[in-house]
Amino acid sequence: MARPGPEVADIFRRYGEAYRAQHTSLSTAQRRVMTAIELCRTAALGGHVEACDQCGHRRIAFNSCRDRHCPRCQSLARAQWLEDRRAELLDTQYFHVVFTLPEAIAAIAYQNKALVYGLLFRATAETLRTIAADPKHLGAEIGFFAVLHTWGQNLLHHPHLHCVVPGGGFSPDGTRWITCKRGFFLPVRVLSRLFRRLFLEHLQKAFDAGKLQFFSDLRALSDRNAFRRTVAPLRKADWVVYAKPPFAGPEQVLDYVGRYTHRVAISNNRLVDIEDGAVRFRWKDYRHGDRQKVMTVSADEFIRRFLLHVLPEGFHRIRYYGFLGNRYREQKLARCRDLLGMPVPEPSESRASKDYRDRYEELTGCSLRQCPACRQGQMITIETFDGVSGPPRYWDTS
Repeated sequence: MARPGPEVADIFRRYGEAYRAQHTSLSTAQRRVMTAIELCRTAALGGHVEACDQCGHRRIAFNSCRDRHCPRCQSLARAQWLEDRRAELLDTQYFHVVFTLPEAIAAIAYQNKALVYGLLFRATAETLRTIAADPKHLGAEIGFFAVLHTWGQNLLHHPHLHCVVPGGGFSPDGTRWITCKRGFFLPVRVLSRLFRRLFLEHLQKAFDAGKLQFFSDLRALSDRNAFRRTVAPLRKADWVVYAKPPFAGPEQVLDYVGRYTHRVAISNNRLVDIEDGAVRFRWKDYRHGDRQKVMTVSADEFIRRFLLHVLPEGFHRIRYYGFLGNRYREQKLARCRDLLGMPVPEPSESRASKDYRDRYEELTGCSLRQCPACRQGQMITIETFDGVSGPPRYWDTS
């Protein structure tokens, strides 16, 4: 069913063709994302016809593009991810720590996304685990997950990591749970300085190995001396590491992660309108008391800002570390629960054999089968059809 109000797809459908013609240097990934969003839930991708088994009401449901950058294609993935994380919650306080790259590094990151974003994850994980393991601070093996964001509220390039960390971890011998101080995780200044040193060390090694590429206004950084002059001031500057107040409880963690995981750049519900080649969207101005404002930009500028955040093919923007690392997560979480005196969770049902509509209703409480007309019957698939050939048709009968 179509969402009322403007969508990112509407902007791409109206102005995308002209944008591509004007900006011939767009990457293959950016072009692919634009096309996927334009075709999502249109006749171009095919779909099926449903009819109510009670009143006979019919509707056409078009297939989704399933691109992770598409604002309409992440609801089931998000719900399933949240359910998986819910099963891993521990009976302890949780903390939210944000690691941000300086503006000069952000510019390098845009031209070397896979490499520099990877270094951001690596330096962040090393920083948190090293300081947490230090007996002067916590002296424990911790676990956490990190979510990459590359945007700010204004959609400009602003790469940073949001980390959600349980407030404690294993003792070195693994026999007891060490809890951090109430309301305090690790010293931010110490985290910031180690993060700065580790990241710049990794970046310098990447440069020395010839792994960094520079184009247009950054082309001069290919020269070793120019690169060193650019990086040198960053070794003394304060890098932003922000530890937010602890979560009120494990369930609040889920409220948080639901906002920071399965979306890219902007959600459709922030769009206000599209008119006369301009896009208006809501944003929160953090510099002025988190005030809600409306920003107006040209359609071309909106598309440019959105495409800043297209991720490299196969790049994982959610990663897990320590006792939440993928390899030993099940065993180590079981040990955490034992040390915390938590009951063993009941095994979850297999989702492999379930229809996606059943899983969606279980996870969200919203039915994709209920008839929108009579509210009594169930919508049954009576016909499927392939995508149309030729120019895509963007009609919708929902």
